[in-house]
Amino acid sequence: MIKHFSALYVGHIEMENIGKDGTPADARRYPNERVVECFRMATDVAKLMDRLGFYALWMAEHHFQREGYECIPNLILLGTYLATQTRQLKFGCAFNVVPMWNPLRLAEDYAMADILTGGRVIFGVGRGYHTREVETFGAPMLDNKANQELFEEQMEVIFKCFNEESFSHQGQYYTLPARVPYRGYDLKEITVEGHIETRLYQMQLLQLYPY
Repeated sequence: MIKHFSALYVGHIEMENIGKDGTPADARRYPNERVVECFRMATDVAKLMDRLGFYALWMAEHHFQREGYECIPNLILLGTYLATQTRQLKFGCAFNVVPMWNPLRLAEDYAMADILTGGRVIFGVGRGYHTREVETFGAPMLDNKANQELFEEQMEVIFKCFNEESFSHQGQYYTLPARVPYRGYDLKEITVEGHIETRLYQMQLLQLYPY
């Protein structure tokens, strides 16, 4: 029996002249005051879903979308805010595009959101598919193999952040911590604040591997 119902809102604004014969995507240009309408819409949708007893509102991370289609750049931040506007609804990240993040910052941000919301932000990860976004953030997208290798190493770092009291990492893309002196000693390990609390909430992790 299905017990949980969720909905997806990708962060679009209310657009005119849509449909097969509507204005092409590349011909649309919306000013900032229109693009930020997505945050009001997300708030309205979340409050309604919360009242109706839905399980989770899933949203999508995208960047530079002046066409008005997918205008939410930070799902963890928005989910944390929406948790203050609702009582029990969860907020799914579909997805945090890991190659566009530093994995340490992504783990820290999620751990903090997990603690502040009492486990109501669902962590989801993906490799991305928009070249405009991923390549602009300095990560490979046209080179699928390089994107996969970077993503897999980033996920290794993220799991260390969530599951180890302290750790180090040496890989193709990351040397963690940086090999620098710190407070009179050589830095060899680091700890991500919030990692223990994140485990206590039994972190939900959804991974998307595109073909």
